Amino acid sequence: METEKKLYFCLENLRKKTNFRPEIALILGSGLGDYGDTLKIETIVNYNEIDGFPVSTVSGHKGRFLFGFVKEVPVVVMQGRVHYYEGYSMADVVLPVRLMGLMGAKALFLTNASGGVNFSFAPGDLMLITDQISSFVPSPLTGPNLDSLGPRFPDMSRIYDKTLCHCIEQAALQEQVPLQKGVYLQFTGPCFESPAEIRMARLLGADAVGMSTACEALAARHMGLKVCGVSCITNLACGMTDAPLSHEEVQETADRIAGQFTRLLNASIVKIAKEVP
Repeated sequence: METEKKLYFCLENLRKKTNFRPEIALILGSGLGDYGDTLKIETIVNYNEIDGFPVSTVSGHKGRFLFGFVKEVPVVVMQGRVHYYEGYSMADVVLPVRLMGLMGAKALFLTNASGGVNFSFAPGDLMLITDQISSFVPSPLTGPNLDSLGPRFPDMSRIYDKTLCHCIEQAALQEQVPLQKGVYLQFTGPCFESPAEIRMARLLGADAVGMSTACEALAARHMGLKVCGVSCITNLACGMTDAPLSHEEVQETADRIAGQFTRLLNASIVKIAKEVP
């Protein structure tokens, strides 16, 4: 199905299940999905209930939209995302972001589990994403432009909104949550990177690497959403330690910092809502 037709078909299908209008969209990364259970939930829609919608196949991703409130802020939360490495086209990978924007969200808060490339990082750190490198994955904007969403050549000089980033920094201070800052680089996955690839990423200026997020940020900015993001550093990247990498380690570290992560998200969302028109 043509990208634009599929998008609006999914929107029509989802609107039959809920008329909820979110202000902020939130994507929960690997191991971080339990945050969704802390919301004041109004409606739950499983991805497989939406005709034509891509379904997550990764362990730790529940695969559903949560519509509800953080304090008094209306939010839509993706409890699990889909990835390019699962075999989906990049248009399908970013379809949920576009869908949440069309439902009314004005800001997108991205989270992920990532590998630390910066030697000053440690497993369990939270990193505010200040910029990104998406050169290693196909652009979600390739192909005919969706003129109804945004321009053919969108500006990406400020992908991560400075005001929203400041909100997250202030929330971290308020909640006494240590917060690193850095550049995120997206690889395709699904394998973890080689030691040489991690050395390359460090030379390019990356502080953390993962298999999602950058493409979603591009799609969101294309359609005018304000974007911010936080990476959970769940492990040091390949070659930085002698330990082999595993998805289980990712989930274990995410579980360990769940309390800090929840406090940071709640406080950040309340502050961001005041900055979103």
